[in-house]
Amino acid sequence: MSLGLLSALLAALLTGSATVLQAVGARRAAAGHRAGDAAALTGALRQWPFLLGVGMDMLGFAAELVALERLPLYEVEAVLASALAVTAVGASRVLRVRLRRSEWTGVAAVCVGLCVLALTAGRDGSGRGDTAMRVGVLLVAVVLTVAGRLVVRFAGRRRAPLLGLVAGLQFGVVGVAVRVLPEPRLPQLLAEPSAYAIAVAGLGGFTALTWAMQSGSVTAATAAMVLGETLGPAVVGVLVLGDHTRHDATPLAVTGFATAVIGALTLARFGDAEQPAAAPAH
Repeated sequence: MSLGLLSALLAALLTGSATVLQAVGARRAAAGHRAGDAAALTGALRQWPFLLGVGMDMLGFAAELVALERLPLYEVEAVLASALAVTAVGASRVLRVRLRRSEWTGVAAVCVGLCVLALTAGRDGSGRGDTAMRVGVLLVAVVLTVAGRLVVRFAGRRRAPLLGLVAGLQFGVVGVAVRVLPEPRLPQLLAEPSAYAIAVAGLGGFTALTWAMQSGSVTAATAAMVLGETLGPAVVGVLVLGDHTRHDATPLAVTGFATAVIGALTLARFGDAEQPAAAPAH
């Protein structure tokens, strides 16, 4: 197994485990506050489960960077979608949630889909994007940040899934920005739009996901996040950056990609990291 695929799987393991911890901390902090309040967001940063989850996410992001240097963008994002399978198994152990046959089927579908992708993946494309594309990635990150705030104010009952979608799109922007980032050397990096896109999209996605967890159904938010994070970068990688599969393996790769994502979405309800009673923070 290649270093890139191992790194992507490690990233999925870390981020999938972090989902449960972050949801627990975010919901504890949301008690007595409206989603989108600064107090609700900063309160999450005082919850140890949330902070531990953030730390695991940071380690997962480092592993994702290694994977993005070695694998096609669509394959990395599909592997990251399997974080939901990790969350499902973790929830069954830590939260004593009983997995039904359909959920185990979802876990199996994710694993089979990823195996197919690993067998069909070719080299990542040589495209790195031009200056206009790197500026565009930054602009998309800024627009999505504003969109997240508008969703908090006006979306009502649909707030959680819409915020999840915004978060997923932001995390997808991070993946694309990393891919098109030139050689990271100072002082040129200080004038590089894609470097700022990574910072803006990373912070914007983190904030939107925290608000989503505090707004309503974490299930709906998680499913929307997976769609945004997986499909957007995959399309950009194939259509713009030249990612491709092995010769004549495109139909099989599409099947594996779809199987992995659909299997992950069947497990989205395990983003609901509920405790029997939200214990007060100490």
